[in-house]
Order: sequence, then C-alpha cells, then structure tokens
Amino acid sequence: MRGRLSRGLVGGAALVALAVFGGVGAAAGADARGVPGDVEFWVNPDTAAARQVVEWRQRGRIADAWFMGRIAGRAQAEWLYEDTAANADGTGGTRDVVRGYVEKATAAGRTAVLVAYFVPHRDCGDYSAGGARDAAHYRAWIDAFADGIGTHAAYVVVEPDAVAQEVAGCEGADATERYALLAHAVARLGQQPGAKVYLDAGNASWIPQESRLVEPLRQAGVDQADGFALNVSNYRTTEESTAYGHRLARALGGGKHFVIDTSRNGNGPYTGDDKAWCNPPGRALGTPPTTRTGDPAVDAYLWIKRPGESDGTCRGGPAAGTWWPEYALGLAVRARGAHPVTLAPPGDSGVRDVPGAQGRQT
Repeated sequence: MRGRLSRGLVGGAALVALAVFGGVGAAAGADARGVPGDVEFWVNPDTAAARQVVEWRQRGRIADAWFMGRIAGRAQAEWLYEDTAANADGTGGTRDVVRGYVEKATAAGRTAVLVAYFVPHRDCGDYSAGGARDAAHYRAWIDAFADGIGTHAAYVVVEPDAVAQEVAGCEGADATERYALLAHAVARLGQQPGAKVYLDAGNASWIPQESRLVEPLRQAGVDQADGFALNVSNYRTTEESTAYGHRLARALGGGKHFVIDTSRNGNGPYTGDDKAWCNPPGRALGTPPTTRTGDPAVDAYLWIKRPGESDGTCRGGPAAGTWWPEYALGLAVRARGAHPVTLAPPGDSGVRDVPGAQGRQT
C-alpha cells in the first residue's frame, strides 16, 4: 500500500522517442477514438520507457523495444513530490515545473494528468518517506502547484495514500492537520477552471469497510473535489475497484464520481505474501487510459502509477520511483486486450508490427 514515489525523467531524448514511435499521439488518440466529449490525455514523449525503447533498438532488442512501446505510447501521470527550488529570477520552481507539463499538453491538444504528493509525513516514513517540512510549507507548495496549472486543463490526483494511511494508522502525522491540508489542496486546486480534482481514497482491499473512510474523506475536502481516486499504485482489478467505488460513493451520500488507476492491474492482485503491493511478480498492464469507461460514475481509467517504476526496495527492486526496465518489460509482455502498438524505424513515417514480437512468451 506504500512505495508510491514516481520520478519522471526529463532529458534530450524527446525527438528521438517521437521518431521511434512514428507519432506517439496516434497511440493515445486510439484511447478516445475521436468521440466528441472524450478527453485525450497527454503522452509525454520523454519518459524512461521512451528512452528504453531507443536504447533497446540500438542494442538490437527489437522485440523487447516493441513491447516497451506499450508503456511509452500511453499517457501516464506526472508526479510532483518535492519542492523544486526557484532560480534567482524566480523561475524554475514548482510553479514552472507544473506549467511546463500543462503547456506541453495543451500544445498537443491533450490534457495532462498530475499527482500532488508532498503532504507532511508522506508515506508514514516508509519507502516513499518525505514531503513538506510543515503545514505552511505544504500550503505554499500547493499554491504554487495550482498557479502552475493556470487556466489549462488537467486531471489532478491529490496525495495518494494520505487518507487511507491516516485511517489505518500513521505514526507521526496529526490527523486533524493532515485532513485540513488535504482540504486546502482540494479547494485551492479546484479554483483552477480547467482542473478536475480527485482526492485519493486508497484501494478496495486497504479499508474494506468503506464507511470508515466517509468522515475522513469529508474532513479532507472530498465534497469540494470532482471525485476520488482508487487503486493508485495498486493491483486490484477494475471490476473490484468499480464495485468498491460505487459503495464508497453511496456511503458519501451518492453522486460522487471517481477515477481508477489501471496501470498495472491486468492480472489482478498478487496473493503470495503480505507485501502483495510491493513489486509483485506476474503482473500486467491494465486497460489503457481513457474516459470511455462505460460507467457514468467512473470518469476515467488512468495510468497514475508509471508502469515500470519500482514500488520500493523489495523483491530485488530499486528505490521507490526508480525505473526498473526488466520489471516494466514483464508488465508489457503479459498485457492482453487493447494493447496494440506499432513501431517504426527513426525517420520512417509508416508503422508496422515487429516480426515475431507477438509470439514472445512470458
């Protein structure tokens, strides 16, 4: 239930990655299928997965690069988890980092997905420990985050784990302060006209008695949010998460919408031990990001956790949020259903399947 930290990689590979895919936007556009009213989410062309495609192609791992395209060609959330220091002229801080994401998304005609992950006593000292030093620091950080969004469109997930961890027991965190800070984040982000704000509510197996979440979520501002988020960085099936979401919405009085993280739930949860949430073996990519959920209460399936980034130093994994290419490859190889990705050589405007790639076994 912990180990969420997600580190986006930024560098000079964007143009190369775009050439590799022959146009990443086409893959993302397939999610929405061009239906009016659908939201098309932004695919960052400069991610660790995109870089891995380039590297593996150069090394001759063509089939593996093809599978990695199943991750690199999909929209994933951008996590903001630290207070980026501004330059002497006031530029380059958290505000500008957020602005950079939403402006790139807008330029591509897409909507960015962002995660605010900086609450004090984050992850209760576990794999993704950190966060703001105090309440004033967090409020200022959220204000900068919101200013960065401006009038641009964005889906924002507020503080994965924060409410559920407090309900389950979070040593060092003061519940009253934490819920007040979350309520501030929801309200402040909600002031941005293009932002849709979802307060994280854990997953279907964490607090199975959803009634226990009602009062904490209300104190944390869920009534002012567009809805709540479920299954962030977890592996519960979409069906289980949807049923749980409907029960939680009813417990909150009805009418609340929600989003579900489907990034790694293609094979459902692992049941082999008590750390089923931490880099479990045999998992697979889930439903690609889309607002076409078939359920009016489910606003979107999102890839909030970035597939291939570690949950923490368990099962041989690197630090939480660190790119782990072989784990990512396993997720992609095992994916079933709506995961067609074609790969074109750099400079080639056409697309084609890699011969033999479909025949690879897990």
